Amino acid sequence: MIFSRTFRYHSTMSADQIKDRLIGKHVTVHNLDFEVSEKDHAIKIFPHAEQIKDIKSLPITRVELKDKGDKTQVVINSKMREIDSGGPTIVIFFCSFMLLGALCFYVFGRQEFSMFTYTLSGIALIILAIFLVRMQTGYYDYVRKIKKYVKEQSLA
Repeated sequence: MIFSRTFRYHSTMSADQIKDRLIGKHVTVHNLDFEVSEKDHAIKIFPHAEQIKDIKSLPITRVELKDKGDKTQVVINSKMREIDSGGPTIVIFFCSFMLLGALCFYVFGRQEFSMFTYTLSGIALIILAIFLVRMQTGYYDYVRKIKKYVKEQSLA
């Protein structure tokens, strides 16, 4: 998927110690509560989105712990909730088709379409830039802060 992120690092703590520090806790990011629980031999961090009224793209994070002798490999995998992924995916495809259309007009069009070509590609790039900035301050910021929380708990 386009919006998933994976982080790997090693911790000197055992997997059981890390689980004890994480499971049952709550993380607050941008005044939104995330609950940490264990499911299917992995730790899941998921948002309590009932309390928000805005449309937000929120991550579901899965933390896997693998014993590697005296160290534990921590794998953090964050992906966007299925319910939230529709809007951002549509924006990506819309901008891609606009840029593809502008490229077709540039390659196959005559000189009289040059202003239209530059305008279409400019609009697509502006929409894409605004979208990426909003994703960095929203969804990816949640991912970064959850990763930071897990890392602090497993390296302390």
